[in-house]
Amino acid sequence: MTIVSVALGDRSYDVRIEAGLLPRAGPALRHLANGRSMPIVTDANLRPHLIVLQASLRAVGIASEALVLPAGEATKNWASLERVTDWLLEQGVERSDHIIAFGGGVIGDLTGFAASVLKRGCNFIQFPTTLLSQVDSSVGGKTAINSAAGKNLVGAFHQPALVLIDPDLLDTLPGRELRAGYAEVVKYGLIDDFAFFEWCEANATALLAGDDAAREYAIAHSVAAKARIVGEDERETTGKRALLNLGHTFGHALEAETGFSDKLLHGEGVAAGMALAFAYSTRLGLCPTQDSERVAAHLRAVGLPDGLRAAGITAGGATLIEHMLHDKKMAGGTLPFLLPRGIGQTFLDKTVDLADVAEFLDGQPR
Repeated sequence: MTIVSVALGDRSYDVRIEAGLLPRAGPALRHLANGRSMPIVTDANLRPHLIVLQASLRAVGIASEALVLPAGEATKNWASLERVTDWLLEQGVERSDHIIAFGGGVIGDLTGFAASVLKRGCNFIQFPTTLLSQVDSSVGGKTAINSAAGKNLVGAFHQPALVLIDPDLLDTLPGRELRAGYAEVVKYGLIDDFAFFEWCEANATALLAGDDAAREYAIAHSVAAKARIVGEDERETTGKRALLNLGHTFGHALEAETGFSDKLLHGEGVAAGMALAFAYSTRLGLCPTQDSERVAAHLRAVGLPDGLRAAGITAGGATLIEHMLHDKKMAGGTLPFLLPRGIGQTFLDKTVDLADVAEFLDGQPR
């Protein structure tokens, strides 16, 4: 087992990473139950795994009821938030109880947000089941739902009490979902860890093929990287945590253009967004051409989109900029961008001219 601590003072918590953890979840959670039931929020794709989880809880005397929601990004909305909170209230949840978010990023974000507002803040546990949620969204306390205006615009910082990660859950993950999650893995190398990017280049094929050692190393390294950044800047007040958004400003605009649907998964949008960030930085003379080309080539090699055409985006620059104007990072009418000076050298730029970005996007192949 690998244990990574997210150091946040009295709100610190552990991330436990262990193959085969799902059938042993009961013993891992028994110390948090305090004789109370543990309600579970999950999605329809996870019914077989839910049976295993509930059996493990029963074996140690923990009762659990489950709310099963439709799978997919469309579930992360106001209606689902109301459904989750009403259901939790029907279950008699108390503030000291622990709600289990058992699923990918959608379930984790939605359940975490529900926990943050229910009775002004309840405990919850992240049990991520996708690569993307295991290496990124389950750690750090960002919770949210989408609105008509854009992605993750309604939410709260609410840290979990514990994160349980079982890499074996990835065995049944569709290949497309696995590749989408990999975008958030390689992101850590592109931010500030050139050696990890090189590891990704050498090991991505094995990781995506299900190699246990590669998979567990990638998860543990990614979680440790995120825990370090979150520990330094929990609420993005210093700019350090903002580095985790590399590719997301472009990526969220692409997701918005596709209606936050399965036409473009979040990780696919991030991948295309990172490639665009590198290409735009090269246009500005900040990033060597060979670095942006190297990143794009790696994304293509693992089956991820490396730009607008590969992401299926035909909209013009002005339309995509309109989506960006709804970005939650807007401040004083300015939208900061994460741009690289090279692989592993990302910085926050608050001086980007959106008209120039639109012109750049108009010039991208479609």
